[in-house]
Amino acid sequence: METFDAVRFYRFGQPADVLQLVRRRIREPGPGELRVRMTARPINPSDLIPIRGAYPHRTPLPAIPGYEGVGVVEAVGPFSPSSLLGKRVLPLRGEGTWQEQVIVSAELAVPVPDALDDEAASQLYINPVTAWICTETLRLEPGVTLLVNAGGSSIGRIFAQLAAILGFRLIAVTRHARHTRELLELGASHVIDTSDADTPSLREAVLAVTEGRGADSAIDSIGGGDGAELASCIRPGGTIVSIGLLSGVPVSWGEVAANCGIDARLFWLRQWIGSVPNHVWQDTFAKLLELIARQKLKLPGICRRYELAQFGQAVLDAETPGRQGKIILVNYS
Repeated sequence: METFDAVRFYRFGQPADVLQLVRRRIREPGPGELRVRMTARPINPSDLIPIRGAYPHRTPLPAIPGYEGVGVVEAVGPFSPSSLLGKRVLPLRGEGTWQEQVIVSAELAVPVPDALDDEAASQLYINPVTAWICTETLRLEPGVTLLVNAGGSSIGRIFAQLAAILGFRLIAVTRHARHTRELLELGASHVIDTSDADTPSLREAVLAVTEGRGADSAIDSIGGGDGAELASCIRPGGTIVSIGLLSGVPVSWGEVAANCGIDARLFWLRQWIGSVPNHVWQDTFAKLLELIARQKLKLPGICRRYELAQFGQAVLDAETPGRQGKIILVNYS
């Protein structure tokens, strides 16, 4: 039985302290499974937050990080389509992707079109699917105003593009002026830069933009005080959806919702994928791939590439403030 490299953690803590490169045995794929040789995986905040122990009840140890990526099918198990051999797929909802080989369910693997390169394909899951499902859940359509924080993030840019595609009005909140022009070009209606000394409180800025009405809905990626402040900018009866915890500080959403007179919801991608049938899963990717093929949706560029064994430096780089573009872990051999 062959062995291969994998990044693993046996306890929670700072990624630089707890992540280890180990050798792991590989098994042959079982019935309905594929074995995929990984070629690229981006480093996302959602990969690093669980390592620090933010969700201990959902992260059994030891664990291998990595929720998304792309690879080549090297072996198929019984009752799996042999036509996938040698094809590129997104090996999702199986093992962590920060390893050389991944075992995945054949029916959940998403085939990758030839026209899409590995680096774009590797980013097709966490942010695009989350943003797409949120727009469907909130029924965002022309005339509806959505407020998002972390506007300069990868998912913030996707929301801006979806605003242009679907016609809703997006107000993006950022912490640096460098994001303003790009977000407006992508599709945001307004950008509020909270680092600008001339910017009033976020609530006052949003009320000014919405002529005193407030946003219809909001999406919080940060949590903590930022999430609570975002909620204060929503009109009574509106909705806020929490999709992330970049600050690492939870929000008492029940209390916030009661104080603001709004509906507060939590969106966990893991819960969504556990409840949808396979055809909805595949149809969601088909819609996103169509938007990419039509050049309506573009994913972030790559800042730097690191081999899997260089994960330590890659993680440090991924958390460097002000970085532009994605840090990606690759396998060249």
